Amino acid sequence: MRERLTDRDHAYQRRWWTLLVLCLSLMVIMIDNTILNVALPTLAKPKAIGGLGATGSDLQWMVDSYTIVFAGLLLTAGSLGDRFGRYRALTLGLVVFGVGSTLSALASSAGGLIAARSLMGIGGAFIMPATLSLITNVFTDPIERAKAIGVWAGVSALGLGIGPLLGGILLDHFWWGAVFLVNVPVLVLALAAGYLLIPESRDPSAPRLDLLGAGLSVVGLVSLLWAIIEGPSHGWTSAAVLGGFVMGVAVLALFMLWELRCAAPMLSLHFFENPRFSAASAAITVTFLCLFGTIFLLTQYLQTVLGFSTVKAGAALIPQALVLMVLAPLSPRWVRKLGSKVVVGGGMVTVVLAFVTMLTLQVDSSLAQVILVTMLLSAGMAHIIAPATESIMGSLPREKAGVGSAMNDTTRQVGGAIGVAVLGSVLSSRYGAGMDKLVAAGIPSNLVARARDSVGAAVGLVRDDPAARPFGHQLVDAAKHQYVTAMHTSVLVAAVLLLVAAVGVVRFLPAEARPPVVPTPAGVGPVDLVPAELAADVAMAVKQDD
Repeated sequence: MRERLTDRDHAYQRRWWTLLVLCLSLMVIMIDNTILNVALPTLAKPKAIGGLGATGSDLQWMVDSYTIVFAGLLLTAGSLGDRFGRYRALTLGLVVFGVGSTLSALASSAGGLIAARSLMGIGGAFIMPATLSLITNVFTDPIERAKAIGVWAGVSALGLGIGPLLGGILLDHFWWGAVFLVNVPVLVLALAAGYLLIPESRDPSAPRLDLLGAGLSVVGLVSLLWAIIEGPSHGWTSAAVLGGFVMGVAVLALFMLWELRCAAPMLSLHFFENPRFSAASAAITVTFLCLFGTIFLLTQYLQTVLGFSTVKAGAALIPQALVLMVLAPLSPRWVRKLGSKVVVGGGMVTVVLAFVTMLTLQVDSSLAQVILVTMLLSAGMAHIIAPATESIMGSLPREKAGVGSAMNDTTRQVGGAIGVAVLGSVLSSRYGAGMDKLVAAGIPSNLVARARDSVGAAVGLVRDDPAARPFGHQLVDAAKHQYVTAMHTSVLVAAVLLLVAAVGVVRFLPAEARPPVVPTPAGVGPVDLVPAELAADVAMAVKQDD
């Protein structure tokens, strides 16, 4: 007993160093989410001039293979972490991600890179839920845990902001494989530091594996995500996409029925009876739906409409990431004063205001204007991500932290995929309809048909096709204006969706009271010394206050 208590004592004392290692592990996969986008134009070049000769379909699958595998395995990976150990899951994820990164850098064909990216997706699925579940178990004090989750949320945003900038710098000086190989030394450092600093934790009840539930969740999520991602390119009413939706919904329905009947379910659906868990999950889903969709539109706007270089476009998003990194760890203070309901709802309304200010962006907007808009966006996000994540994790038993973290991450990925697909489709439809009007202005219909695909296609057409150059200024100017008009429509859709979600959060998310502070000896985690009877009384008091 003395040795076990000493181990807990050491783990508690080094908890902030543990957080640093977990954030380092998280940053690698967050950077990877955006750094590849910078390299896509290079990968499309012929092999003779340094690319892979990737087709448009190849490029899409280089991105989608990672996303689909990553999101499809999250619930299973989180459950396995609870069963066999979260530190083991993190270590496995880091190793697999490192191997996938190396193979990606050395790939000699588009197919090889797609396969390596899928392997990276497997690694990422074990890394991300492990980081959050380990934080939940290392930081046993609710107040400190909220602060740690705020830091975790801020670092994830910083990784997203650094990705495009780092990718642009690497491509200016090295070959395209450098955007993957840069992961390896960071992963090695995380593995070494994790061995020294990260304690192991697992579900002490060691439930038997829910193999059927795991299989159904993977098949259902992969099918649904495939249909969402492929909808814009194949057509939402195509047989393949409709089949994917039907299969995904049907298999996920079977998954839910099985989890209700299973003696040891992978994901207990009774968690959703707690409004703190379900309302926060819904807030995360809708927020990331709107966020990923608008960032997707904004990236094209910066590079194609405003003509920013890759490096400049990446640098323009750094202030946004820094604001979120600074404000997210501070959000628990407001939660303790005002409650989650007010903070999360207020953050969502702030993001809605940021979307409204995006309507002021035009084809000649300044860099300063873009930075101010995105900083307002991140200020709102800072007061959604950390408090909502803490609501999800704080509403679950600590032994279920892995699957709870995976649920939090799954809602992000599914919401983000829906956002890119839906808002991208709204933009494409509005942009294409506007470009069709150019035929009446005297521009040949074959040129208009090629330019209506995207604003990037219009700019490339004028640059590469001599037949389009006589209409160059008119065609490019119209394409940029139509893109901005279409972007405004998509942003309005996002604002309405998020405003409706904010009303739901205010209605259903409990404004939990600050938990009582139980005095404990120095150096020992507070929860470790709280008697079970007192813990039950505290939980009941908080529930009644809610």
